[in-house]
Amino acid sequence: MTRTTPADARETGDGSGAVRRLAPHARRFLARRTGILVRLSLWSLAETGQAFLVGYGVARAVDQGFLAGDTRRGLLWLTVALVAVLLGAPVIRGVFAQLAGLTEPLRDGLVRHAVDRSLAHAAADGSGGTDRAAVSRITNQVEIARDSFAGLVLTLRSFVFTAAGALLGLLSLHPSLLVVVLPPLSAGLVLFLVTLRPMAAAQRRALAADEALGDHAARSRTALRDLTAGGTGPAAARRGAELIEDAAVAARALAGWAALRTAALGVAGHLPVLALLLAVPWLRGRGVTAGALLGAFTYLVQSLLPALHTLMTALGAAGSRLLVVLDRIVGQDRPEAEPGRTRTAEPIRTAGPRSAPTPVPAPRPPDRSETAYAAARRPAGGTGGGAAVAAPRGPAGLPGPGGGTPDPRGRPADRGRTAAVELRSVTLSYGVRAEPVLDSLDLCVAPGEHLAVVGPSGIGKSTLTRLVAGTLAPSGGEVRVAGREVTGRPPAELAALRVLVPQEAYVFSGTLRDNLTYLAPDVSRADLDAAVDALGLRSLVERLGGLDAPAGPAELSHGERQLVALARSYVSPAPLLLLDEATCHLDPAAEARAEEALARRPGTLLVVAHRLSSAVRADRVLVLDGTDAVCGTHDEVLERSPLYRDLTGHWNSGPARRR
Repeated sequence: MTRTTPADARETGDGSGAVRRLAPHARRFLARRTGILVRLSLWSLAETGQAFLVGYGVARAVDQGFLAGDTRRGLLWLTVALVAVLLGAPVIRGVFAQLAGLTEPLRDGLVRHAVDRSLAHAAADGSGGTDRAAVSRITNQVEIARDSFAGLVLTLRSFVFTAAGALLGLLSLHPSLLVVVLPPLSAGLVLFLVTLRPMAAAQRRALAADEALGDHAARSRTALRDLTAGGTGPAAARRGAELIEDAAVAARALAGWAALRTAALGVAGHLPVLALLLAVPWLRGRGVTAGALLGAFTYLVQSLLPALHTLMTALGAAGSRLLVVLDRIVGQDRPEAEPGRTRTAEPIRTAGPRSAPTPVPAPRPPDRSETAYAAARRPAGGTGGGAAVAAPRGPAGLPGPGGGTPDPRGRPADRGRTAAVELRSVTLSYGVRAEPVLDSLDLCVAPGEHLAVVGPSGIGKSTLTRLVAGTLAPSGGEVRVAGREVTGRPPAELAALRVLVPQEAYVFSGTLRDNLTYLAPDVSRADLDAAVDALGLRSLVERLGGLDAPAGPAELSHGERQLVALARSYVSPAPLLLLDEATCHLDPAAEARAEEALARRPGTLLVVAHRLSSAVRADRVLVLDGTDAVCGTHDEVLERSPLYRDLTGHWNSGPARRR
């Protein structure tokens, strides 16, 4: 669930908390760059002169030139105004050269701060958990801050120096012009400034709502199969609808403040011109010349109002974004959990709840002389300090007489028999400080057993199959198949021990027979026909024109490719089959037929369940829930695992009758 940080809780008002937190950082940043600020101001002074000369030249061209009958002087004053406009190009070039001295250090400092904060968060957390928001801060949010800061500096500087030149020009033409222009201009500017903090708060709420909705959508998309299988899709849909409504409310509030800002822009941008037009008779009566009026309109239309419009737009958009983004990156001195931060792969722990950090001694690795079935004497759950053990049990879930345990199919167990799959205190982490995906897991699967592995998406189910298959080395512990350690074993030896069928089935261009016998070139025609019938491939064989007909991947659907891969594994001589959601493209009936056929095949079957019906068909179920590993029969796991009850729709705490 998306968590709201304390900072977000404080920022539900006018955003003054963010301003107070950022003010010390801003003062220190600017104090170290006074030289750049001075040079930037000097270049900007040229804009003051440019703005002054444009309106003043027009006024003098009319009064002293054209209206006085001196065309030459009028053209000369217009030339002065034109030269002032052309000189703006080198001025802008000089401004941008100095601007880089502010924006680039800001970007570098924000990146350093974001990296330091993420590392400090990981160190303080102690688990090496992934801070997914750090990527957004280092890339997207830093660039937003840099661009917004650059735009804000440019527009604020331009407005201050342009307004100074324009107001100075109005004063030089006639003081009465300021009496008419300044009141509506000031009123619009004040109205705009009043909306800044509420606008920032509204934008912050809209951003938080959008992040929450995006996080929920991403988590729901990755867990879609679990939601469908567990029947929790409607609850996720209701939560999504609530987040959509929250985002819509935040967007409407933001739109309301944006409308008020537009009104302020209209007051400041258009009312001065209207006031000046209405006041022309009064101004003429006070001695304001026609040239001065035309110069005043030039100041308003060409200099003052465009600068004001740009300032309001920048402060309302870039300023609000800059405030929100900077507060997210540097506003928190102490690392806190980021909104939407989730763990994609929780460890299988042998201790109690995550909230209890008391260290627990690691489970004792089994003695090499201990048989696979001796582990059945330990608890089958991951609670109480014991690791998850998937060793077969007797009818009551207890070891059989004499230390042996009856086989799930009724065959008597022998203490000397070798386990089909055995994990001894296996830990896997994708990095030195990364949070373990599997943590000190002990697992024992008997020969001929059918084990189903269930759990939320990203919990480590596929990781477990890769470890057993020998394609992924554990960070610690041992993985054995048929008594042989698989880590570092050559591919040819691994192929003789197990077959791994992934979700995306591999079918190559060739005949259907070539695809089916790829792992067993010497399989007999009778065994191949039996596999075709057992897996339900007869209709596909007839449609293609027989076993020797071409069967490239383009001719087959996703489900048909999976059936071909399953039939290929069926005829394989390997004693262990690993199905990693290898039936996800099959309908329930075809999936049931395939799994039942593979379970009847001599050997051991380990299935990452795509549907919970797969778990019901299995002899044992291993539930990976992020804090404990629970293993047992369907009824036993229903009784002991809240997650499994949640997934199966059984919310009562008692055991359910097995179908």
